[in-house]
Amino acid sequence: MAASPPRPPLRLLTLALALTVAAAGKISAPHTPISRDIYHSSDSLLDEIKALVSRHSDKLSMDAVKTSNKGYSAELFVVTFNHMKESVDNGSKVHILLSFGQHGRELITSEVALRLLYILTEKRKIAGVDLSSFERVLENLVIKVVPMENLNGRKRVEEGELCDRRNGRGVDLNRNWSVDWGKKEKDYDPYEENPGVAPFSEPEAQIMRELSRSFKPHIWVNVHSGMEALFMPYDHKNTTPNGASAHLMRSVLENLNHRHFQDSCLVGSGGGSVGYLAHGTTTDYMHDIAKVPMPFTFEIYGDENASTDDCFKMFNPVDKTTFDRVINKWCMAFLILFEEGLRNLRDAQIVSQGALDNWVPIGGDIVERNVERKSTRERRKLEGLDLGMQELRTYFRLFMLSTFLLMFMFCTRISKNRNRDSSNVFDP
Repeated sequence: MAASPPRPPLRLLTLALALTVAAAGKISAPHTPISRDIYHSSDSLLDEIKALVSRHSDKLSMDAVKTSNKGYSAELFVVTFNHMKESVDNGSKVHILLSFGQHGRELITSEVALRLLYILTEKRKIAGVDLSSFERVLENLVIKVVPMENLNGRKRVEEGELCDRRNGRGVDLNRNWSVDWGKKEKDYDPYEENPGVAPFSEPEAQIMRELSRSFKPHIWVNVHSGMEALFMPYDHKNTTPNGASAHLMRSVLENLNHRHFQDSCLVGSGGGSVGYLAHGTTTDYMHDIAKVPMPFTFEIYGDENASTDDCFKMFNPVDKTTFDRVINKWCMAFLILFEEGLRNLRDAQIVSQGALDNWVPIGGDIVERNVERKSTRERRKLEGLDLGMQELRTYFRLFMLSTFLLMFMFCTRISKNRNRDSSNVFDP
């Protein structure tokens, strides 16, 4: 009978078991792939937009802008919506610039851009809400939409780099702008937040800067995903701007949050709300340098239960029901933003008053704008007249008081002179 082989020492077995458990712990959960039955590819999405522009050339136009830097080139497509293209912009129209897909992994943002363009031209309902009354608002807007700012980065995501937010040569486009560029926090991630070799080193950022200079938007929105929030400047510090402009921005965001989100969205500065500071962002540049009256960053979706390395699920809805809900909700949010922005900009006299007579806010009653403005002007005139009368009454009282004092002093002096003369007459 052959002898059985010797058993390995118990210590060796324990070590092998420990290594097996450790190795198993390092195996990450499977990553959620792109839901290609729900999401367009970058090519199909742009083709669909081009077809939409072709069908509605009376309202839409599309420009392709391409530039390069040190061997790296990028192309951006800019869609312009102008409800009445033949009309002359006399300064009364509000200019709105929207950018989607600045980070390649945030596919849902470009889908919102596509649906919004459909709503502006063909589909006049969102989840059963009739938008026909919104026509009067659209007549007073010029909207430029960049549906996919980071096309090269989006291609990398479609090829399997699902966590990549950078452009085609590894730069975060939302760190490549000049305001506080290049500053690094303690938790700086060189992979995620590479700011580039210099401000505006990237062709995508150069194109967007020139677009902001030529178009001169009144409202700017940089659309991202990762959470749900309505942000205003600043991103690079834990504060908001001072003065009337900050009050105007916060008022618009709080009204939008209350009217549409039932106060469920986070509202405030990006730097003060997210939990980290971001340097060299587009929105801070739009406020500080481009002097856009209302620069915002919208975060439209985030799955807080997703694993940190399951990026598609973290930044994008993965089922059709949630996908449709997010798109409908945020398209409606943009329409309400257009409405609130137009009203506030005109009330603040940042843009001139246009031909916006009676219109119906989404979910609201008829607003008689001309009557309201006329009554406001009449009220101001009456207030001015009343203030003038008050000033006249004040001056009259001062005149009477000074006259009385002068008469009193004059009479007192005469009385003293008479007493002196009397004393001289009787003086021996």
